[in-house]
Amino acid sequence: MTDTQTDAPGKVDGPDGIGAGGRARRLIHGWSANLVQMALGLTQQLLLIPAFLHVWTGDLLAAWLAIYAAGGLVVVADSGLQLRAINRFLAFRSRADCDRRTARYFARMLRIYVTLVAVLSVLLLAATQLLQPSVLLGFRDTASFDSAFVVITLGTLLTLPSNLVSGLYRARGQYGRTIWAQNVSLLLGQIAQLIALMWFGTVLAVAIAFVSLQICLAGFLLIDAPRLFPFLTAAVRPRLSFASLRWSIAQFGRALPFSIANLTELALVNLPVLLVSALVADRVAVAQWALTRVIASLVRGLGLQLAMPLAAELGHDYATGDRKGLSRLYARGSVFVTVLASLIVAGILPFWGDFFSLWTHGSIPYDAPLAVVLLLGSAAAAPSWLALAFATHSNRGNLLIRSKGLQFVVFLALSVVLTPWLGPLGTAVAIVASDILIQLGLLAFVVMGQTLQHPVRHTAFLVLVSAFIVLSGWCAGVLAAWLAPGAGLIHFLAECAIWLIFASAAASLLIIKGFRETLISAIPR
Repeated sequence: MTDTQTDAPGKVDGPDGIGAGGRARRLIHGWSANLVQMALGLTQQLLLIPAFLHVWTGDLLAAWLAIYAAGGLVVVADSGLQLRAINRFLAFRSRADCDRRTARYFARMLRIYVTLVAVLSVLLLAATQLLQPSVLLGFRDTASFDSAFVVITLGTLLTLPSNLVSGLYRARGQYGRTIWAQNVSLLLGQIAQLIALMWFGTVLAVAIAFVSLQICLAGFLLIDAPRLFPFLTAAVRPRLSFASLRWSIAQFGRALPFSIANLTELALVNLPVLLVSALVADRVAVAQWALTRVIASLVRGLGLQLAMPLAAELGHDYATGDRKGLSRLYARGSVFVTVLASLIVAGILPFWGDFFSLWTHGSIPYDAPLAVVLLLGSAAAAPSWLALAFATHSNRGNLLIRSKGLQFVVFLALSVVLTPWLGPLGTAVAIVASDILIQLGLLAFVVMGQTLQHPVRHTAFLVLVSAFIVLSGWCAGVLAAWLAPGAGLIHFLAECAIWLIFASAAASLLIIKGFRETLISAIPR
């Protein structure tokens, strides 16, 4: 499904840069790093939960999940500056003085980041003193909730300057490097969380353990960038003047579309937990929602991470004007992302109830309609994920600000109306509806219309492929559950093994070259 052509002629970055190797090698390197990151994400959000429940009560776990979600929302403070920088770095690729322009822009943007973090840190500390997070979110009886909230949110703010480094790595063909660094940080952070949980047993200790490794990662990236790209050290330090101040303020305006896109994506992942916490009185229902939402968020995260390496390559083709390569890679890439996301949903749907009971030791009831709506919604939105990633790497500001802004408004309005009526299920419906109506129906269709010759046929093809995989996998899962012996953990492992046998038998057809080439040629462009 990947395009193996090398990049268009241009300046070479070094032994591992854009101009040094094939596209397939860079994509595989990026995907392998993302695969490990997703495994670590599963550990953080799935395997650590039983450890938390072994020490904490359900109410304390709900408090931690709310704090964790708040930390995720702080990333919107980036204000779209990272994606704005990525688009500028990609645009510089076609210039003769690429390195000089990149170094100068990097230095000026780094000063903006440092100033932004300083200002927002002061405002955050003042706001948490005036408005207690524990009272606003319904956890006034949870010890150290406010302190843990400040630790997570302030610590996340301090990591923002590393976003600029990550953006430079992505534009210069070093996408995998920053992801591997994040993987090391996540692994060490999870070990630190377990130690803090067993040694201290408080939410505050776990929060400190979690965020301290993120700060260390940010420091490493800021030190690593000048070593990897020596031309950054040769940049003239920008002087503070009225013109530079006006330029800095203008960057926020130009980054606004990307900020809205980031805000909507992060809101769809993290804001629902806070909304349900505020609008639903039942604390068990809050924990139930947060735990069920974990798996849907992981599916969404996997799809977007699969799309990111592809989006960096598409952005390079877009910047250099390679329309033929752009169309070919987008058509195959969108099918690749959709197929994998649908396959994961097909494998999760039949067995999520059994896993949920084992995962929570039966302490939190399983809500089947909620899980089905969230997972099927993830599969339905999968065809739009590459379109979103590509839009952020091709400077489509007007499209992003219209579509993602509208999606956020639709999600928020539906959540406020449906959550008090249907509970967490109403929030799930709001997420899925905003994804299908706006992100798929508007943003993805426009991007495909500007990239492909037959966008309607391609969209229909993606929908049919996704529906076939999900329904086939679900039916195979029901059959596997019926065939599996035993009960409890033995039954769960047996049904998963049987399903994997079914899936492997179906996937073995791809080994046949003629069959594989027929499928690829059937993809509408």
